[in-house]
Amino acid sequence: MSNVTRAKHGRPVHHWRRDLVELAALFTAVAVADAVANLVGHGPDGPALLVISALALAATAGFHTWWARRHGHAPPTGDTGARPTAETRSAGPSARPDDTADDVAGTGVLWRMRTTVKDEPGSLAALCTALAERRVDILSLQTHPLADGTVDEFLLRAPGTLAAAGISRVVALAGGASTWIERADAHDLVDAPTRVLGLAARTALDAAELPLALRQLLGRCTIRSLPGTPVGGGRGPEPVPGEGVLEDTVMRLPAPEGGVLTVERPYLPFTPTEFARARALVELDNRLGPRVPGGRDVLTLPEGNDITVRRVDTGDLAAAKEMHERCSPRTLGLRYHGPVGDAARYLNHLLSPRFGRTLAAQTTSGRIVGLGHLLWDGDETEVALLIEDDWQQRGIGGELLDRLVAMAVEAGCESVYAVTQASNTGMVAAMRGLGLPLDYQIEEGTLVITARLRPTPAAQHPPYGTGLRRAGDPAKRD
Repeated sequence: MSNVTRAKHGRPVHHWRRDLVELAALFTAVAVADAVANLVGHGPDGPALLVISALALAATAGFHTWWARRHGHAPPTGDTGARPTAETRSAGPSARPDDTADDVAGTGVLWRMRTTVKDEPGSLAALCTALAERRVDILSLQTHPLADGTVDEFLLRAPGTLAAAGISRVVALAGGASTWIERADAHDLVDAPTRVLGLAARTALDAAELPLALRQLLGRCTIRSLPGTPVGGGRGPEPVPGEGVLEDTVMRLPAPEGGVLTVERPYLPFTPTEFARARALVELDNRLGPRVPGGRDVLTLPEGNDITVRRVDTGDLAAAKEMHERCSPRTLGLRYHGPVGDAARYLNHLLSPRFGRTLAAQTTSGRIVGLGHLLWDGDETEVALLIEDDWQQRGIGGELLDRLVAMAVEAGCESVYAVTQASNTGMVAAMRGLGLPLDYQIEEGTLVITARLRPTPAAQHPPYGTGLRRAGDPAKRD
């Protein structure tokens, strides 16, 4: 029989009272046996004493059995702090009356929280203990060392009855400062190394993914890519050193072609760890150079012509310039809102994957007849179309716009806007053909149409791929 049980911390605990009783019984039995042996061997009443000693030993064994059953396997009188077993969790709320149904089921509200604690022993433990007392489960933890403390980033699952203000109050009482908290979702359950590797893979495949990867890495932020030589001429941004510059809520990193990539997050300062991760992504992008993924769609126009839609970049600059030269001044004026003397100044910027994504529609001979642009404009997204005169009103513009909007949805954009003129009926019709809620606004004689995006792509086909399909109703396309 074992006299050892285990405490909640896993180390063996001895019950000294039970050991004392058993030792006393053992010594008593030995003494009685010795006395009986002496009496039986030297006295006249040996048999009677032998029977009496047997009864005494039986009584001692019975007492030991009764004591062991009463105290040896009794449950602890206090809470051991152990987590419930699978059987207990499946028993429902009645098994743990102090928990909500969400907690018992293993669900709750996900929160992303960041707070600053003192860099001293026990500070993080005190914070974790305070969260545990409120039934807040810590799913992941990242530490960002600073000169005067440590920024701890948590992914939490809290009971539905505990609001963000309540969590912040608990953290403040436990020693946390400068606490920031927001709702999270299932995507945040991916651990940091896996997420960073996935973003690096996306960036390696497509140069246009860099701003999107930075947004997913750093949260809500504004990203601006400033070219070394502005499109309209003039002085470019001040260059930054190769290692970049971190200034509290702003980081500046060197971009290709002598430009500067600026990332701003006013609501939350960047940590050196975040700066190092962003710098690594930008360096990977710089080393790989301009690149776009392959894949194309073949569209059959109503009159029977086949048009190929594919991603293009600055490698297609010559073909894009030739298309501009075939366009009429009116078409170019509607696209660029005024006379265009040198299209190359615009095209080199528009075709660069550093500033967005560009789709081209080209004939079977390889001649580009339409361009569609999805441009990253800080924390907003712009769409723009240019269709060669002879190919207008055939549904090409609408098909390009469908794919651009699908790309924007895939990138997590909430809306896209188009800047045009009221006389550009083709662009207005294409935006209306999306079937999305639209906002119209007039700014200095220019019409701005904003489409609020749904969580799923407006088009029921991939933004680009390999396939053959028929273009839509040309009456609704430009």
